[in-house]
Amino acid sequence: MENKKFQLEIEDLCKRSQLGELLDVPVSISGGFLHRIYAIETTSGKYAIKLLNPHIMIRPTAWKNYMNSEEISDFVSSKIPALPAKKIDGECIQKINGQYFLVFSWTEGKSLKHDEIKNIHCEKIGSILADIHKTDFSELGLTNDGSDSGLLVDWEYYLQKGKENDLDWVKLLLENIENLKCWDSMAIEASKILASNMVISHRDLDSKNVLWNLDEPMIIDWESAGYINQVHDLIETAIYWSGNKRGGIDKERFFSFINGYKKRYGELHGDWRTVLENGFLSKLGWLEYNLKRSLWIECADEEEQQIGTIQVTETINEIRLYAGTIPKLLNWLTNEL
Repeated sequence: MENKKFQLEIEDLCKRSQLGELLDVPVSISGGFLHRIYAIETTSGKYAIKLLNPHIMIRPTAWKNYMNSEEISDFVSSKIPALPAKKIDGECIQKINGQYFLVFSWTEGKSLKHDEIKNIHCEKIGSILADIHKTDFSELGLTNDGSDSGLLVDWEYYLQKGKENDLDWVKLLLENIENLKCWDSMAIEASKILASNMVISHRDLDSKNVLWNLDEPMIIDWESAGYINQVHDLIETAIYWSGNKRGGIDKERFFSFINGYKKRYGELHGDWRTVLENGFLSKLGWLEYNLKRSLWIECADEEEQQIGTIQVTETINEIRLYAGTIPKLLNWLTNEL
């Protein structure tokens, strides 16, 4: 029933947006953990249609954030291989029956899994990240409101709610709650220290958001784009591209990424401990969001609730692995940069 509803909305979207008539049923494709994405073929071409999560779109700042992120991707697409949403009647966000959509021209390619990523991929994405950081976005007139510095999360509240709903992750959250409080406090202090030296960037440039076609990358999913500390963005993205399935970090790939960046940007310096401690912030934010989904606080349907429940466990374990990796990363960065 839900898929039928989406199909009718997509048909309506095609008519209103002059994308042509559908030639076949929309095909659901992987859209990460937030949104639904469908591949469609019409009389005018092939497109990817992203259905934006309704519980995100009701947030007061959501519309502005999406508009800003699409302005960023459209602006930088003249300098790097980036895929912005199509503008239809001057708007990048389309609305049909209360559902918001982004429409993308179809691009061939696939994202790389951990065991498929080589040094050459890391170096290439490192150089692209440098080009993003070097871009002058001032004509867009975007301001940094500092909202990402964050407030301490009430982890005890989520633990209590989890107990009341007898959810699978309660024991794991209880075992790690004191560490979560410590990491949360540490990350917020680090983010305050790093509030200067900000650049505009993609902010989620991991391997799932890069499509490769004959070794040529296309950067997709710009919805998180905005201001971020330059060195934090570099190190966090280098970690994305050098990770393995066991949660470890491949040193050679890690420094291939950084060297690709340095070749385009130049030398860099950082308070590495502070940068690494700040790395907890986005991970803890993702954990809180999935706690809300698992508890039906921000959740559209049962499928999303199940995704949230699974992600709570996976995210806590990933945060623990990251904490254990910090001493090694700190040693590498201190001795080799």
